[in-house]
Amino acid sequence: MKRILIIDDEKSLVRFIQLELEHENFFVKAAYDGNNGLQMALSEDWDLILLDIMLPKINGVDVCRRLRTVKSTPVIMLTARDRLEDRVSGLDNGADDYIAKPFDIEELLARMRALFRRMDLKAHQEHKVLTFKEITIDLDARIATRGGNVIDLTKREFDLLAVFMKHPNLVQTRDMLLDLVWGYDSQVETNVVDVYVRYLRNKLDMPGEESIIQTIRGMGYVMR
Repeated sequence: MKRILIIDDEKSLVRFIQLELEHENFFVKAAYDGNNGLQMALSEDWDLILLDIMLPKINGVDVCRRLRTVKSTPVIMLTARDRLEDRVSGLDNGADDYIAKPFDIEELLARMRALFRRMDLKAHQEHKVLTFKEITIDLDARIATRGGNVIDLTKREFDLLAVFMKHPNLVQTRDMLLDLVWGYDSQVETNVVDVYVRYLRNKLDMPGEESIIQTIRGMGYVMR
């Protein structure tokens, strides 16, 4: 269930929006001034903030600007001020979208859905490229680089590196690596994992530096 925070001093409007969103199976909380709204925005995790510009204590633009120094929570501005400079100010200070009052609830829901789709797509795209220290791998293109230089890897080497990159600082046993890279029903012996870790080290490590893939005696390997 997605969590929505409404920050608006028009209590009747807030109640209307809250009831409509709860009917759509959102979890909704409200704040009625900028100070309390900012505190709630910073102290809890939200999937979306609906933020009015004209607020007591701290205006919505300042709330959004302060929020953006700490969090990237999506923000839709709700305001009766529909001048171009107001829209630009809100967007320049970190708002993701802008809707002028009065509005139909169907339009608000459509904008929310569109924003969630963009956020989901962005998260999906970011997940396809993994970075740890100087090493980056593109899971779709199956390209690995260190410091911008392409690392020539076999399919198995790339798959093994991808496991380490997805779980940095987490110890992987030889059996776990064997299952994830070769398959649980593989007839390959676990010492093959040691061979491929050595191959990776030869291609990833810089002379004179500690290996980025370290051996944990009696357990397995960890990238750190």
